[in-house]
Amino acid sequence: MAKQRLRKVTVLLPEDLLRRARRVSRRGITPTLRESLQLYAARDVYDRLLKMRGKGGFSMTWQELRGEE
Repeated sequence: MAKQRLRKVTVLLPEDLLRRARRVSRRGITPTLRESLQLYAARDVYDRLLKMRGKGGFSMTWQELRGEE
């Protein structure tokens, strides 16, 4: 596995926001922030997929996919 480069940052966050996020994640500050950033980055991919919605075609019917034809 490739070694991942890390970057240390100082961030000012509202205490209430951090407390609520940690309550949901049930983890410490660093894992909570990492997961939050991963979810935010994934949202970009999701948004791009939504823009492609309805732009592709299928060469098989749903019956063929299920093996019914």
